[in-house]
Amino acid sequence: MCVGLPARVLTMKDGMAVVDASGAKKEISAQLLEELEPGDYVMVHAGMAIARIDSDDQEETDDLLEDLL
Repeated sequence: MCVGLPARVLTMKDGMAVVDASGAKKEISAQLLEELEPGDYVMVHAGMAIARIDSDDQEETDDLLEDLL
């Protein structure tokens, strides 16, 4: 089973993004997704943005993770 975490893109540069995932800032690869911009939400797995999501998806995922913990 793979676990992806939602994150908000803070900055973009040369195919890399700095994201905020529930307060943790990380640099990840954004090369799989085209035209990401600061403010976009993505699903992150293994240091890579694997899908663009909307803010509703991000909030729902955060709520589910909170319930599990």
